[in-house]
Amino acid sequence: MSPVLARDGGGSVTVTAGALAQIVSTAVAEVPGARLRRPRRRPALTVADGHARAELELAVEYGRVLPEVARAVQERVAAALAAMCGVVVDAVDVSVEELVR
Repeated sequence: MSPVLARDGGGSVTVTAGALAQIVSTAVAEVPGARLRRPRRRPALTVADGHARAELELAVEYGRVLPEVARAVQERVAAALAAMCGVVVDAVDVSVEELVR
């Protein structure tokens, strides 16, 4: 079921899970040294009642400062979801699952 982003007398606006995943994936890719760990598997996203929450598994380039990369991912994903979907982002939970060279 696609989340409803806006509804009024003229209709409603929905977004598919695939579109949400693409927004998140693109935002993560903008952070140097970070990528989604399993890019073919959709990240866990919930959007309801104007609020969003994301749970992401990351692969981070070896040698990067992990808390800095994780914080940058959280900020980029939250900004992208807020700007493109008009939602309040309650949380972006990040788990670094893999280091890559």
